Amino acid sequence: MNFYRAVRAVTDASGEGPVDWVAVGDAAKAVTAPGDLDLSATDRQAYAADVRAARDRIRAEAGVDFDLPATVEVQNRHHWVDANVATFERILDLLDADQGFIPGIARTVNTGSMAFAIGFLANNVLGQYDPRLLSGSDDHALYFVHPNISRVARQLDADEDRFRRWIAFHEVTHAAEFGAAPWLSDHLEGLIESTLRDLSAARFDRDDFRAIDTTMTAVEGYAELLMDRTFDDEYADLRAKLDARRQGGGPIAQLFRRLLGLGRKRRQYERGKDFFEAVVSARDLQTASLVWERPENLPSDDELGNPTAWLTRVA
Repeated sequence: MNFYRAVRAVTDASGEGPVDWVAVGDAAKAVTAPGDLDLSATDRQAYAADVRAARDRIRAEAGVDFDLPATVEVQNRHHWVDANVATFERILDLLDADQGFIPGIARTVNTGSMAFAIGFLANNVLGQYDPRLLSGSDDHALYFVHPNISRVARQLDADEDRFRRWIAFHEVTHAAEFGAAPWLSDHLEGLIESTLRDLSAARFDRDDFRAIDTTMTAVEGYAELLMDRTFDDEYADLRAKLDARRQGGGPIAQLFRRLLGLGRKRRQYERGKDFFEAVVSARDLQTASLVWERPENLPSDDELGNPTAWLTRVA
């Protein structure tokens, strides 16, 4: 890691926009060790086998018809930074940010903030389903950040092969959601664009923000449910350890998580999983999967707290 190089990248930020995205990537990678990606052929075959097994189990158990993304990558942290800088750039470029009276200083602050956020995430993300929102492409992707998976498995005192396989099941559930609901990408893109247009005009539409939150709560909650219901091994110990990790960390890590909104993401996991667990307990997994038939089947904010009302309306 090279903090001097990161500072230089940020302070040398240039261009016309509010963020220098090249500098963001350079700075994030300067403060983030790439991690070991020296995988044997057996290791790579194991990742591929886990992904295929997850696809087959989810298709069979949930009754969801979908295909895997064309792009499935085992990455180090720098690879993940490169992929996600492009995503952040596409989304935040929709925000017509006012750089104030001193645009150079504003650009430096914005660039440093984004580099900090992406660098922190690169050190913590285990896997990611990337629907490549706002890219105009149907080529979705699936990433596994191998150095983080290995490190966290050691930290949790978990068997790395079993832990990797469980993470694969979680990420493939997202492929199932977006594959079963071709409308989902457009739905999210529309909400994001509307929210950012309002923010650019110094407006805040609570309904759009709530719609994004409830949609992501459904996405994350269904993935958590399916991750556990379809996994072909014991998972209770992994679930307990991963939940503790999401809530834990030192005070600095907790502050970073709060600043990046990761506390909200954890609440989405928990609230969404509780909702779908209640639906499955009342009916079955196939009924829970009805959420992806059409946008109108997404639960409202009120229904997330009252699954019976959703069942009455949809099923």
